[in-house]
Amino acid sequence: MKRLAILGCGGHGKVVADTAIAAGWDTIDFFDDRWPEAPNNDHWQVVGDTAELLRRKGRYEGVVVAIGDCAIRWRKHGALVEQGTPIATIVHPFSWVSPRVKLGAGTVVVAGAVINIDAEVGQACIVNTGATIDHDCHLGNAVHVTPGAHLLGNVTVGSGSWVGAGAVIKQGARVGAGVLVGAGAVVIQDVADGLTVVGNPARKLQRRGEHPC
Repeated sequence: MKRLAILGCGGHGKVVADTAIAAGWDTIDFFDDRWPEAPNNDHWQVVGDTAELLRRKGRYEGVVVAIGDCAIRWRKHGALVEQGTPIATIVHPFSWVSPRVKLGAGTVVVAGAVINIDAEVGQACIVNTGATIDHDCHLGNAVHVTPGAHLLGNVTVGSGSWVGAGAVIKQGARVGAGVLVGAGAVVIQDVADGLTVVGNPARKLQRRGEHPC
């Protein structure tokens, strides 16, 4: 029996649990630092907080952080890695991930996503529903490519960046670390670290500050 622990009991946590079950995990236990005030996640019981998860880590074949916020996810992921926790990488069977793709530990690929040949995806990333990452793309750690976003070939996205729903990043573009690409934005040129960009074509809105990874 394959047992998975999920840290984070919000809506994204439910998606990760559903993805894990489809991928062949048998038993799901949730942990969240709001416990015991958050006793369940609709279909699953929350059995403890991060400290409790670390006490129980030997009971699980895998653990994954299911928190949408890139900075928080990366921080929690790092704390688990430091404690020798077995980190799971989860891929929905109704996604397409080329066998020539590199996926980092703790990354989750959701239904309908496509990751094409020779792409590299870092640790603790989310490739969400219907997102596409084309050939030779390189994603740093803790990147979130949200539903329906599309990265064309040979795109680079730095650690801790968020690519909003329906956004498009043109082939060869380099997006820095800690960047927020707004929903529906069309990125046609490089984006420096720490910026928020919106619109078509994407333009700078503000500087976000230091990236978390």
